[in-house]
Amino acid sequence: MILQLIFVLLAIVLGARLGGIGLGVIGGVGLVILTFVFGLQPTAPPVDVMLMIAAVISAAASMQAAGGLDYMVKLAEHLLRKNPSKVTILSPLVTYLFTFVAGTGHVAYSVLPVIAEVARETKIRPERPLGIAVIASQQAITASPISAATVALLGMLTEFEITLLDVLLITIPSTLLGVLAGAIYSMHVGKELEDDPEYQRRVRGNRIGESENLQSKDVQNMHRARLSVIIFILATLLVVLFGSIPSLRPAFDGKTLDMPLLIEIIMLSAAAFILLLTHTDGIKAAEGSVFSSGMQAVIAIFGIAWMGDTFLNGNMAELTGSIESMVNSMPWLFGLALFVMSILLYSQAATVRAVMPLGIALGISPMLLIALFPAVNGYFFFPNYPTVVAAINFDRTGTTRIGKWVLNHSFMMPGLIATFVAIVTGFLLIQLF
Repeated sequence: MILQLIFVLLAIVLGARLGGIGLGVIGGVGLVILTFVFGLQPTAPPVDVMLMIAAVISAAASMQAAGGLDYMVKLAEHLLRKNPSKVTILSPLVTYLFTFVAGTGHVAYSVLPVIAEVARETKIRPERPLGIAVIASQQAITASPISAATVALLGMLTEFEITLLDVLLITIPSTLLGVLAGAIYSMHVGKELEDDPEYQRRVRGNRIGESENLQSKDVQNMHRARLSVIIFILATLLVVLFGSIPSLRPAFDGKTLDMPLLIEIIMLSAAAFILLLTHTDGIKAAEGSVFSSGMQAVIAIFGIAWMGDTFLNGNMAELTGSIESMVNSMPWLFGLALFVMSILLYSQAATVRAVMPLGIALGISPMLLIALFPAVNGYFFFPNYPTVVAAINFDRTGTTRIGKWVLNHSFMMPGLIATFVAIVTGFLLIQLF
């Protein structure tokens, strides 16, 4: 079993280094080793989760192609420029809302340069809003009703009669409080901008330049953009409604329609309505950044989750027997396992699919698993995730950076604080609910 685990971890590390679809396709190599070398029977691939993600991404990509994301960025820019002195508090709330609505953290790319310039123009250290804004875009994944990670978790917990509302009642307030705690900490990070040695050095070297008065991308067709956002939000609300009140779902042979199928139906329909009613080219939707990043997540879950399921299924008796008592007496250890695996996998959804089945097999309370859910937001730990790298590059003052010792980067403390507060808040909330 330990030898199998070593091969699985090596596959994960190698896949993460390859990037893109590398994480998923390396899972195929891991399956070859587990199946042909160690003789483990492959489990069924996580088809439902993959199809749900594909449906949600199709709707989000269609909204992007119709100009919906540009419209949302314009609204965010107006809010930030109207309240520049509050940029450290407002920025993470903006990126949180973007991710919450769209179900993917990659939508934050569009607003990060605006955050950096508004902070610089106001003489606020850009590291403060940028660091927590990136973290907020990750935390919101575990609060979004249509994110791949939430959909994957809900699919596993439906057998315990857990509804989407049960999940959201815990994850939304806990992650929001975590983000606000990180924002309050960030308000006091580092020296003031004009006292920062790196900023002074860049000013002396004429590397900052004059204010560019950076503006977000103009919306070409405002009516079309607004309509796409409205359709997408209505579809999201329908998912929440049907997920929270099972009696509203159609029933066949006495059995209520499963949420995975309903999410697929609603989000595919939303994508179709956006394309039809806004006269948007479907090819344009497939060429956008949302579709590209979403499909990478699908492939990652396909390979890594399938490999992880196969390993867990083949060694479940040994795993549960050796760590069951320890995890039951110290459940936070399972949260630590989720955090560490998310660092390796670079995907909340892949972490949920790979590790949560073990938590269920160990008999951990499903409500406790929901409280621990924000622990899958650990991929800020190493500063090489795309949104982290983008934030560093957008800050022309040099205050947002990777530290001398690599791990002492601008996102570490806001990320640790937000994750810790979210989990602790989740523990408190499950006592109430």
